[in-house]
Formats: sequence, C-alpha cells, structure tokens
Amino acid sequence: MRYQIDDYVVHPAHGVGRIVGLVMQRFTEPEARLYYQIAIQRNTTVWVPVDRDLTIGLRPSTPKAELKHYREVLRSRPVSLILDNRQRHLNLADRLKVGLFQDLCEVVRDLNARRWLKPLNELDSRTFRTTHDALCAEWAVAAEVSVPEAAKEVNALLFEAQQAYQK
Repeated sequence: MRYQIDDYVVHPAHGVGRIVGLVMQRFTEPEARLYYQIAIQRNTTVWVPVDRDLTIGLRPSTPKAELKHYREVLRSRPVSLILDNRQRHLNLADRLKVGLFQDLCEVVRDLNARRWLKPLNELDSRTFRTTHDALCAEWAVAAEVSVPEAAKEVNALLFEAQQAYQK
C-alpha cells in the first residue's frame, strides 16, 4: 500500500484530506474491495480504491521542507495571462488539471498579478478564490498551522511580489 492511516494526501477533485481508514466496501463492483477512506477538510468523505490506477490521482501533501521553494514561487515574477477570457480560462483549467502544488502557486500568483491591473471578471475571480483556498488548505497541512494562518502567509507573499514587480 502506498499510503497509511493518518497520511495527508491531496485528491485532484476534492483537495487535501487525511486517510482515516482502510475499508472493505462494495460500491458498484460485484466484489468488495479495499478502499482508502479519506476525510476531506470540508466534512466530506472520499473512498479511493487501494488496488487500482485510480490512486494515481492521489498525491502526498507537500512536505514542510519544500515550502521554502513555494515561497519563492509566490514571490517570483508573474506570467502574463492570455487576454481572451475563454482561452485564459481554458489555459488556467489545463494548468490546474493535474493538481500539483507548483501549479496552484503559479495560478494564484498569476491571477493575483492580473488583479493589480484591473478587477478580475467573475470566472477569473472564482478560479482565484477556489485555487487560493486549495493552496492555503494544503499550505496549512504542510506548515502545520491553521488555514487562516496559512492564508495570512500566502497573502503576505503575494503582497511582497506586488511591491517588487509594480515598481
């Protein structure tokens, strides 16, 4: 088994959670199978088969030692986003599809920089909020702090970038 009980993992669709059990279940299959029971922070439970390729979407949460690198990503020069709304949204969705922590940091950084120029449209604003929330939730687990404390640090890093690159 790749993960153990109490491991923090990131589900591509549901975000960060903790493995709370290994459970034999029968959902749609004729035979019962072993599943990871994952408690997601929004009071949701997700079951992922232990023995199938479906676990490929799961990844371990970011280690605390790697946060130094991600602080630099958030402080780094943002990438200009595509001007066309539809193409920009498709590009951002594509960047977030795999769900890597690096991608979360870059998308938050880049959308935040777009806000420096003008207010975000509804879709960009929603993408920013959901991505920022996912980033802060995983940051909190990695840094072993509360989500509000993680959000405070992430926002401070984004503000540092704004100060550095708006000059």
